[in-house]
Order: sequence, then C-alpha cells, then structure tokens
Amino acid sequence: MRIADVQEDIDHELVSKEEIHTIIAKAAAQASKDYAGKDPLLIAVLKGAINTLAVFSQEMSIPCQLDFMSLSSYGSGTKSSGTVTIRQDLSTDVRGRHILIVEDIVDSGRTLDWLVKELKRRGAASVEIFALLEKPSRREVEVDVKYPGLEIPDEFVVGFGLDYDERYRNLDSIAVLKPEVYQGEQA
Repeated sequence: MRIADVQEDIDHELVSKEEIHTIIAKAAAQASKDYAGKDPLLIAVLKGAINTLAVFSQEMSIPCQLDFMSLSSYGSGTKSSGTVTIRQDLSTDVRGRHILIVEDIVDSGRTLDWLVKELKRRGAASVEIFALLEKPSRREVEVDVKYPGLEIPDEFVVGFGLDYDERYRNLDSIAVLKPEVYQGEQA
C-alpha cells in the first residue's frame, strides 16, 4: 500500500465541511423537536458513522444517549455477502427505547434494513433513520429514511468517516476518490 498525502488521491470535493454541518444541523433540529421528552438513543454503526454521530449529537438540543454497533456484511471482499455479522453489539438495552440510527451513507440498504428489523425484534419502541448521504442508484432494499440528507451520484466517496481500505476517514469533507486508487492502478 502506498502512503501519500490524502489530497493526492482525491479527484474532487463533493460535499464541503460547511454543507455537511448545515445538513446535520437541520436534521438534528427537527429530530430534537420530534424526540422531545422521549429520551432518544442515537446509534451509529462503526466506523463510518462516527463523525456524523459526533456532530449530530452536538447539534441536538435535547438530552440523548449514544451507543455503537460494529456490523459487517462484506467479509474479506469488496462486495456484500448479504449476511450481516455483529462484530460489536450495543451496550444498551433497546427495549422500550426510541432509537434514531445516525448513518453516514445508505448504499444498497441491506445492512440498514437488517439493523432496523433487529432493533425492532429486540423491542425498541420506535426506530428511525438519519442518513447524511444516500445513493439511490445503488439501492437494493428500500429503507425508510425519516431524516434524509443529500442524494449523491454513484461515485466512490471518502471522507468524514467514509473510507477506502481504512483510509481517508479523517477528511473533513466528502470527496470523490480517483478511480486509479481503488482500481489497483497504484502509482
């Protein structure tokens, strides 16, 4: 694996830091109204949604709790296996709780669909979704996103928690990765 300045691998910025914060602030303001008096539990799927959850929770104007899950549907490849595996489970009992899943991106929808069903199976009072980004062109399973962020084209995006090979999560904006980086044409 080559080590380079991350900016050398970026084709162009798709969503600026300011746009990201505006999208999240708007959704968090609405969620704060909708969840007033409900003591919501915000759940992020690690690792991608951690940045989104951090900003979202800071924008909430009501008390909320945070928890995390680590899920995998990819195994060792780059295509989903269709089977979701829990790598790290929640530390909170969701029975009777109002859950808001804070997601970085909805791609195929398979993992998110599984997670919503799993949380309901565990007895959550309600399960809703905020998604910073959505790629409708890649959707295989429909999921109801109560707080939609931004629809993006079918491009390989990184930054603000999104990665390629565990890299680029640290970018403060969302950018399109140069195809040669993920197509194996390494310089």
